[in-house]
Amino acid sequence: MSLFPIVAGRLLASGIDSSDVMSELAGLTALIIEPHTGMRGSIQSMLSSAGVARIEYAVSAGTAIRPLKQKDFDLVICEYDLGEGQDGQQLLEDLRHNNILPAATIFIMVTAERTHEKVTSAAALGLNDYILKPFTADTLIERIARAAEKRQALARVQQLIEQGDLAEAIDVCIEAERLYPHYQPDLMRMRAELHLALGELAEAETVYLDLFPTRAVTRARLGLAITLFMQDRFDEAEDMLQALIADHPQYLEAYDWLAKTQEARGHVAEAQATLELAVAQSPYALRRLRRLGIVALEAGDVDTAHRVFQQVVNKARFSEFREPEDHVRLVKTAIAKGDIALVSPAIRELTKALSGIAKTPACRAIAAAMLHDHQGESDKAIEELQAAVACADSVGMSNDIKILLAQGCLANGLEEQAIDVMTAVAGNVQTTDAMAKAMHVFAEAGRDDLAQRVARESKRQIIDLVSSGAEKARLGDYRGAVNLMSEAATRLPDNPQVVFNAAVAALKCLDKEGWDATLGEQARAYIANARRLDPRNPRMSLLTSMYRDILKKYAISHAYQHVPMSAGAA
Repeated sequence: MSLFPIVAGRLLASGIDSSDVMSELAGLTALIIEPHTGMRGSIQSMLSSAGVARIEYAVSAGTAIRPLKQKDFDLVICEYDLGEGQDGQQLLEDLRHNNILPAATIFIMVTAERTHEKVTSAAALGLNDYILKPFTADTLIERIARAAEKRQALARVQQLIEQGDLAEAIDVCIEAERLYPHYQPDLMRMRAELHLALGELAEAETVYLDLFPTRAVTRARLGLAITLFMQDRFDEAEDMLQALIADHPQYLEAYDWLAKTQEARGHVAEAQATLELAVAQSPYALRRLRRLGIVALEAGDVDTAHRVFQQVVNKARFSEFREPEDHVRLVKTAIAKGDIALVSPAIRELTKALSGIAKTPACRAIAAAMLHDHQGESDKAIEELQAAVACADSVGMSNDIKILLAQGCLANGLEEQAIDVMTAVAGNVQTTDAMAKAMHVFAEAGRDDLAQRVARESKRQIIDLVSSGAEKARLGDYRGAVNLMSEAATRLPDNPQVVFNAAVAALKCLDKEGWDATLGEQARAYIANARRLDPRNPRMSLLTSMYRDILKKYAISHAYQHVPMSAGAA
C-alpha cells in the first residue's frame, strides 16, 4: 500500500508542496542503523511504501561508519539503543565532530520512551528529528517529508556555504525568507551564524534580536550571548547564559558556552561546576565529558578528573575515533591519586588498541615517562621524553599535552627539548592570556628567562615558515609550497597566520596546476579554519574570492558538503 495519499494530504494541509516533496522522497538514499532484524525490516517496509528504494543497513555504530565514510546518504534512521558499544547519540557526535555527515543529510533518531530525554539533549548535534516507539509508517514518512521539504528550502544557502561564499549565502537567506516564510526563523538563524562566521558581530547581534519574537527565541538568546563572548564582553555573556539556563535547564549547548565564558574570565572552578551540571543531564556526550576532565585538572580537582577520565576512556572504547591523549590524562590523574595499578594497563591499551593513530607513539612515551618518574627511574624517563619530543611536533598534539611533556623535560634536565616543545606551543596559542598560561611552565620551574626566549623563537619560526612558503610559490614550486605550509598547519593548527597562508598556498596550486579534489578539500578546510581563528580578518574575503573563482574556472558546481560554518563552535 502506498502512503502517498495519506502523507500528501497532511503536507497539503500544512501548506507544503506535497508533489515536490513526495517526488524527492522516491529518490532518497537511506541508511538504517538498527541492531534488531525485525525492526530493520519494519523500517525498510515503511520507507519502501513511500517509494524509497535505495536502502542500506548497519547493525551497530561501528558497522555504520564505513558506509558513511564511503558515500553521502540523504537520510539516516538510527536506533538510539545500539546494544554493546556506542549509542546513537555518541555515533552522531562522532559523525559531526569528524565532518563525516553532510549538513544536508537528514538524521532521525528512533528511541523508546525511557531514553527520550537522552535523545532530546542531542539537538545541538544537528539531530533533525526523533520518533518515539512504537510508531506508524505514515508518522515516519511525514517526519521525513517535512525534513526533506526544509532541506529543499535551504539547499541554495547550503551550497553557497559549501563553496565558502558566505556573503552571497546571506543574500540568498534574505530572499529565501520571502519565498519560504514557514522557515523564516531557521533562515534568520543561519543568516546570523553566517554574520558570526564572517566576524560581522554587530550584524549578527541585530539578526538575533529580530529573532526574539519568533519560535527561535531560545536559539537567538544563545546566539546573542555568543556575539557578546566574541566581543570579549564576558560579564554580559555570562549573565545572559545564566538567565537562559534558568529558563531552559535542558538546553545543554548553553552550559557549554557558559563554561567557556567562565574559563575566559578565569573562573575555572565555576566552569567545572557548570560542566558537571550538563554532564549530569547528558552523561553520554563524550566531548563534554572530556572537557569536564580537562577543566577539573586545571582547577586542581584531581579526584573528579580521575573519575571522569576513567569514564572517558571506557566510553571511547567503542568509538572509531579514539583519542590517545585521554590515556595520558588518565595516567597523570592515576599517579596523582596513587592508583598505580591502573597505570600499566592504560599504557598497554594505548600501545595496542590505538596503534594506528599518529599521535599514539608520542602519547605512549609521555605516559611511560610519567610512570618512570614516579618510580624514580630517571634514565628511563629521559629516554621516553626524548622519544616523545622527537615526534610530538608533527602529529597534531594538543597544547596542554605538549605542556605536560615540557614539564617532564624541565624536571629531568632536558632544557633544550622543553624549549623546542614550548616554542611550538607559543606559536599555536590565540590570545595573550593563553600565552601567559602556557609560559607559566617556565615560572614553575624557576626559569622565567626561558619564556622570553621561547616567545622570540616562536615568532621567528613563523615568519621564516611563511616566507619560505611564499618563496617556493614565487619560484613556481606550488606543490612544495603546499607541502611546507600543510606541515606547518598540522603543527600549528590554531595559528591564524599559518593557516591563512596554508590556504593561500593550496589555492595557488589549484589555480596553476589544475583541479585536484583532495587538495580542493584541503583548501576549503584551511579557509574554514582561518575564518574560525580570525573571522574579522579583512583578507578573508580574498580567500573566499580565490576559492570561488577556482570552482568556476574548473566548473566545480557542488564540491563539498562537510563544511563547518559557524564561528561559534563551543
